[in-house]
Amino acid sequence: MMSSRVLTFDELESYQQAVRATDATLYVTGRGAFSGELVQIELHGLWLQRGTESLGRICYSASDPKRAPIMFLADMDEAPMQHCGLEFRPGEVAVYKQGSTSLHRTFGRGRWATMSLAPEDLAAAGRAIVDRELEPPTDTYAFRPAAASMTRLMALHQAAVALATSASPAGATSGTSKALQQHLVHAMVRCLAEPTAGDARSGFRQHTRIIGRFEDFLASRRYESVYLAEMCAAIGVSERTLRTCCQEHFGMGPVRYLWLRRMHLARRSLLRADAGTVNVTTVATEYGFWELGRFSVEYRALFGESPSAALRRPLNATHERTAWP
Repeated sequence: MMSSRVLTFDELESYQQAVRATDATLYVTGRGAFSGELVQIELHGLWLQRGTESLGRICYSASDPKRAPIMFLADMDEAPMQHCGLEFRPGEVAVYKQGSTSLHRTFGRGRWATMSLAPEDLAAAGRAIVDRELEPPTDTYAFRPAAASMTRLMALHQAAVALATSASPAGATSGTSKALQQHLVHAMVRCLAEPTAGDARSGFRQHTRIIGRFEDFLASRRYESVYLAEMCAAIGVSERTLRTCCQEHFGMGPVRYLWLRRMHLARRSLLRADAGTVNVTTVATEYGFWELGRFSVEYRALFGESPSAALRRPLNATHERTAWP
C-alpha cells in the first residue's frame, strides 16, 4: 500500500529537518516570511518527495548513503535553479554519487521532486528492465533525458503526489499503488539508462571541490561564528580564489555568505531562546552583530519580522495532514 504524509511549514529550520533521505542546511536569500510544503510518499521501497518553497535559498545537502537518489524540477514551467555551480533546467535530472554532498541555489518560489531506491533495488530493476545493472554513479552529474522519457517520469511523479494529497489517499488499493510503483521505477530506469547520461555535465570541478571544503569547515563549526581569514587558512585557499568560487556557487561573495549564515544562526537562537532569560542584544552580539539598530532593520527585511518578535514566539510546530501508517 501507499504510505504518505503532507507537511506544511512557516519556519525554515523545521522544514529542512523534515526533508527525507538527506541532511539539508538551508539559508534563505529571498526577503520575507518563509513557507514550505513537503509531500513524502513510499511505494514498496520507492521513496518520492516533492518540496515547495516560497523564497529563494541556498541548500547544502548530504544524501543518505543507503539510497540511490535522483532529483528534478517538479514542472516544465519551473524557473531554473543552480546545481553544483551550473544551471539546472526543467527536463534535466541530477544523479548523485552514493552518500555525496551537493549545493543547490534557487532564485524564488519553486518546486523540486526526488525519487530514490536502495542501491540493490536499483541494480535489480536495471537487470529486469534494460538487461544491465544500474549502480549509483562515481560522481554527481546532471543530464537531459529524451523528452518522452522525462515527460513520462514527471507525469507519474505528479500523479503519485496528486493521489497522496487527495482527500483520501488511503483509498488507493494495494494493486493500484503497486502498479504506480512499477510504472515509476520503469520510467526512472529508462531515463537513467539512456545514452545521453554518458554525456552528462560534471558538477564537480575544481571550484566545486573548494566549495565542498568550505562547507565542510562550516559544518564542523555549525553553530559558531566564523570569519573570512580564519576560514581561508583552514581550507588552504586565498581570499581571491574563495571569492570567485562563492560568486559562482552562491551568487555572492564569502563575506556576504557568512553574513547570511550568521543571520540564520541568530534566528535559530532567537526562536529557541527563553524570552525570560535571554534578550536580543545577547543573541546579536554572540553572532558578531554589534550595531543593534542595523541588525534589527536587516533582520526584519530578511525574515519578515523583528528579532524581538522572533524571540517571543515558539518555534513553529509542523502541520501534518496525513501520517505514515
